[in-house]
Amino acid sequence: MPTQAEIYKTEGDKYEALIAREDYQGNILKALTEITDLENRLVLDLGAGTGRLTCLLAPHVDSIHAFDISEEMLRVCRKKLSKTNLSNWKIDVADHRQLPIDDNSANLVVSGWSVSYLAVWYKETWRAELEKWLTEMKRVLAQNSTIVLFESLGTGNDLPVKLEHLKEFYIWLDEVGFQNKIIRTDYKFESIQEAEELSRFFFGDELGDKVVKNNWVILPECTGVWWLKT
Repeated sequence: MPTQAEIYKTEGDKYEALIAREDYQGNILKALTEITDLENRLVLDLGAGTGRLTCLLAPHVDSIHAFDISEEMLRVCRKKLSKTNLSNWKIDVADHRQLPIDDNSANLVVSGWSVSYLAVWYKETWRAELEKWLTEMKRVLAQNSTIVLFESLGTGNDLPVKLEHLKEFYIWLDEVGFQNKIIRTDYKFESIQEAEELSRFFFGDELGDKVVKNNWVILPECTGVWWLKT
């Protein structure tokens, strides 16, 4: 079974099939509009993947620039945006900690289920990596800007759960001043077969078995929203 890191490198289309089922109630956009005004925003989407947030925000903002380290993920993102009549988007391969853009050139950063990987993939230097990222955010953002992060609080749970492998990341977010709230981003699949296949593909056998046991066409998911005004 491929790891999530391997999926990001090679499985863009199947990953998109999963993500297309997420947040069927539209709580992500609602949360964003409650945190900040989207009008006149120059947005950076970090770890954009197949374009979940980029495609959601593009119709509502002045411009959006999507970044990811995976060209495979961005291939799907580019394909989706090319089918729209929008022209206010750009896509580039880049690391969160070193973006190829000018100082003070944006006023909103969004990132979904991505910045936390700096804590997961760099176990020995996670704090330094997150500080590099935050320093880069302060460089690229103009004054009075906003950073909004979406991070997992448990897929397959009706109530939020602080995941063990992210416990230090949650603490760090509090330490540097992020506010937070909790939303539901449930998945709605077309069939129990699709729910099992896609859940097992990305989240693993434990969740796949849970989907079958509970006969879940709607898979519950709790998500934390963290934001910081710069």
